[in-house]
Amino acid sequence: MSNRREVIKKILAGSALLSSAPLLSSFTAMDKKIKRSTLKGNINHSVCRWTYPHLSVEELCKLCNEIGIKGIDLVGPKDWPMLQKYNIQSTMCNGAEINLVDGFAEPKFHETLISNYTKMIALVAAAGYKNLICFSGSRRGMDDETGWNNCVTGLKKLMPLAEKHGVVLVMELLNSKVNHKDYFADKTAWGVELCKRLGSENFKLLYDIYHMQIDEGDVIRTINDSSGYIAHYHTAGVPGRNEIDDSQELFYPAIMKAIVKTGFKGSVAQEFIPKNEDKIASLKNAVQICDV
Repeated sequence: MSNRREVIKKILAGSALLSSAPLLSSFTAMDKKIKRSTLKGNINHSVCRWTYPHLSVEELCKLCNEIGIKGIDLVGPKDWPMLQKYNIQSTMCNGAEINLVDGFAEPKFHETLISNYTKMIALVAAAGYKNLICFSGSRRGMDDETGWNNCVTGLKKLMPLAEKHGVVLVMELLNSKVNHKDYFADKTAWGVELCKRLGSENFKLLYDIYHMQIDEGDVIRTINDSSGYIAHYHTAGVPGRNEIDDSQELFYPAIMKAIVKTGFKGSVAQEFIPKNEDKIASLKNAVQICDV
């Protein structure tokens, strides 16, 4: 069998068959089918839209179907019909937030945020989706207690509507050390305490592995301790936010195994910024790394 495989490789490499497009395409199709079938199904794979700007939404949907990725993160209502065309889920909806800086920790933004989220919760539910991202915004000199109180005041006005429609507001944890200076929800423990104070299954956290490695480390222990409050995960390599291969410090197979062990049924979205020339290969490789 080993010799036979080598012969086939040599034949395909020969110039006599390079012009035989149907034969080559059939092998390519077979290879793609094999790759899809090898995904184990323990991780629901997703990818963040903004990290592949060189592809149209439709091209990204086609690529997702080829790889076995089930969803795309951070896509608004205008692109949902395209996702639905290709049976791709909007795994983390957006479009209600003001920005990353002006969030629920600051009361002066509550009126706008409540209006935006009231409209978007209904749209997310009508489309059959579940997760809607939100942000704490900047600290602006506030202590933790003030931030918790302000977030609770604003978010509690939305919880009955979210619960009614089965939509989960998911606050992303971001690092304040490198990328998002002064961001409030920069520690998992802070986000968990906010979840406890709100006391609703319709408010949870987006644990961004890249961001939390930078601000607190101890990733696997934190995931184990906080899994009940986490609705979604994002990936990226540390440092640099690039590919999650062995060029960076995190060992993603172990992290994914820890996530699976908690019983997590949500999605893990790739949010690295590909720096390799073959960006599609980087995404395929990332899915294989995380498919434990």
